[in-house]
Amino acid sequence: MKLILSEPRLLKEPINAISELVNDVRLVVDKEQIELIAIDPSNVAMIIFRLLSSAFVGYEITSKVSLYINLENLRQILKRVKPSDSIVLELDENKRKLKIQLRGETTKTFNLSLLDMEHKEQNVPDLKFNAKIEMDSSIFDEIIQDMDIISDSVSLIVDEKVFSVSSEGNISDGIINITEETGAQITNKNKDVVKARYSIEYLKKIIKGGKLSDKVIIQFDRDYPLRIDYILKDKLQLSTILAPRVENY
Repeated sequence: MKLILSEPRLLKEPINAISELVNDVRLVVDKEQIELIAIDPSNVAMIIFRLLSSAFVGYEITSKVSLYINLENLRQILKRVKPSDSIVLELDENKRKLKIQLRGETTKTFNLSLLDMEHKEQNVPDLKFNAKIEMDSSIFDEIIQDMDIISDSVSLIVDEKVFSVSSEGNISDGIINITEETGAQITNKNKDVVKARYSIEYLKKIIKGGKLSDKVIIQFDRDYPLRIDYILKDKLQLSTILAPRVENY
């Protein structure tokens, strides 16, 4: 296995975001992609990451391999990569190490030990959503930061062609409305209002994926999981499914 990536941010930024939620993971490398599917220790969020072979300038693999990796250790290595560097990934099966080279003005070589761990196969649930919003990721990021000053949770609401994010604390509350005039695409398959509540703590970690894509796709339903997707066509997908808070609003 030898993989060469000339855009280091395509690996660095997803790992930064994913490592906020999970630590020890399995990366599956086959001829089409590198794939990671994991659930956080609290069973609140599922992360799906796919880095397609078409994102690489070199992609040599003879058979599918599973790499069990500590993400924090990988993140520390990727912190040393410069935007103009290339990342080269090679598997040393005998030493059970992943060789990571950062090639630029200098060549930095790191050997990351692989973990011995049991892995339970994770299947991505087939969820059906009534509400779907596609909007600027930077605006969604700002909305979550705004609501964070009020409470530890937010309500997402879609009523016809208006997407609202509201929060209510002990001494204050707030609401932000997004319409299609701002460039957002808002869909509600249900004639009724769709509303659900989610953790701000998790959302603040998930929106770090906004560094990858100018657009974010948000899908949810009433008291139903939330799915957030950041997609770069022909390169990568970073998705998170977040369980709702189902207490009284």
